[in-house]
Amino acid sequence: MPGGRCHALSIFALLLTLLAAAEPARAVNPETLLMPGKLSAAHEKYEERCSSCHDRSDRNRQSQLCADCHKEIAGDLREHRGFHGRMEGLERSQCSACHTEHLGRQTDIVKLSPEQFDHAKTDFALRDAHGYVACASCHAPGKRYRDAPTACVACHQKQEPHAGKLGRECGSCHDAATWQHVSYDHDKTAFALHDRHAQLPCATCHFGNHYKGTPRECLSCHASDDVHHGERGAKCGECHTTKAWKNSRFDHKKETGFALEGVHDRIACNDCHRSGNLKDKLPRDCAGCHQAQDSHAGRLGKDCGTCHGGEKWQPSSFDHTRDTQWPLAGRHQKVACHTCHTGVVATQKLSAECIGCHSPSDVHLGKLGKSCEQCHTPEGWNAKVAFDHDLTSFPLVGLHVLVPCEQCHLTRQYRDVAHECIGCHRKDDVHKTELGEDCARCHSPNSWRLWQFNHAQETGFALSGAHDRLACEACHRRPPNEVKLRQDCLSCHEKDDVHLGQYGRQCDRCHTTATFKGARVQ
Repeated sequence: MPGGRCHALSIFALLLTLLAAAEPARAVNPETLLMPGKLSAAHEKYEERCSSCHDRSDRNRQSQLCADCHKEIAGDLREHRGFHGRMEGLERSQCSACHTEHLGRQTDIVKLSPEQFDHAKTDFALRDAHGYVACASCHAPGKRYRDAPTACVACHQKQEPHAGKLGRECGSCHDAATWQHVSYDHDKTAFALHDRHAQLPCATCHFGNHYKGTPRECLSCHASDDVHHGERGAKCGECHTTKAWKNSRFDHKKETGFALEGVHDRIACNDCHRSGNLKDKLPRDCAGCHQAQDSHAGRLGKDCGTCHGGEKWQPSSFDHTRDTQWPLAGRHQKVACHTCHTGVVATQKLSAECIGCHSPSDVHLGKLGKSCEQCHTPEGWNAKVAFDHDLTSFPLVGLHVLVPCEQCHLTRQYRDVAHECIGCHRKDDVHKTELGEDCARCHSPNSWRLWQFNHAQETGFALSGAHDRLACEACHRRPPNEVKLRQDCLSCHEKDDVHLGQYGRQCDRCHTTATFKGARVQ
């Protein structure tokens, strides 16, 4: 026998002797004395039965002994399921490689780190929204991790709106991204969903979670939408489509002889068939439906299609220039039809002359004739007036050109204005008509202050010397047409005659016009 083995047996025999001497009344397990440490709390009951975990003759059987106790894990390894069954090479490894014992009662022999645990290696991989759920939401405290339920309804029973009537396999319709994502293929049922039907929530048809026996006829859901009140039967699909209730395949022209064009093809049936009875006879002329919208009040007839299209009332396709003998120009293009056509077009005859429509607007009261176009244009009464005053008996010269028409033509009758200057300038006549009414004899139309009177030529009495500086009123104290002044000196200077008339009335024989003082005796 080798010396080392013999030494070990000697020590073992000594320990047995000492143990027997210390506790003679208690049976002693020699293997316990050689145990490197206490077992964990989970295996405490096996501490005196080493053979439960250790085979003295075959050390490699230790993992098989573990599997004999942990039958669920043994099944996982055998069926390649669960966390242990999915780990590669585990069948060739010992359990003690991960789960170490004899380290004391409080030792965690599982050594599971929730933060680093790869849930994809289990039977329930965390996908989409499940990856953000806290562990405690599924793994209840005090229970084994493997006992966590895997069925959807186990966690989502409160969110399950079908009351269990569609089974427990929620994943057959819903995905893990969000509860609202539904991938159920309704086409595999007896009622395939198309167009607008595919956009409806399930509860719209399956009210109260009733799925079996759901009616498939259109009127079962759309009775309230049936404007025909059942008169067209229950097969709504013969005319309507699933894209929209208003989309109809009904051939109105073929069935009724009245083609729906423009906006007529897009309006609801009851917009025309207001009673709901499609058998009621409706008028076929435009006015029959649109009389309330006829701004012409019937004056232009009942055939609205002559001017208006089937898409919109405005704009009108009627071309007054093309379709009549009176083209609309200028402001006439913006005038409403009924402004001129005040009666029924078929019977009312309109005048082609301006005055026919504009008589109330004629400020001249007809005194300038009926041919308004001689001065005015269709652009407007006051736009580009073409009247030439020079062609009248009173041409405008000087400052008269700048004077507004209304300043002279107060009544806008124009022909009643006087041609004489005094007719407008009586207030400006400082002579108070004492020099007559023909102001133009002295004054210029360029300015009232520009005037030129030749006293010598007009009267035969030249103004010289001090006479040239006198105001007219100094001599003409009364109007010239009433009193004709004498031309002798004494007529004005009688008070100045110191000779008391002894030398006659011709003062200029001695005196000059420069000054009355001083005299030259001849």
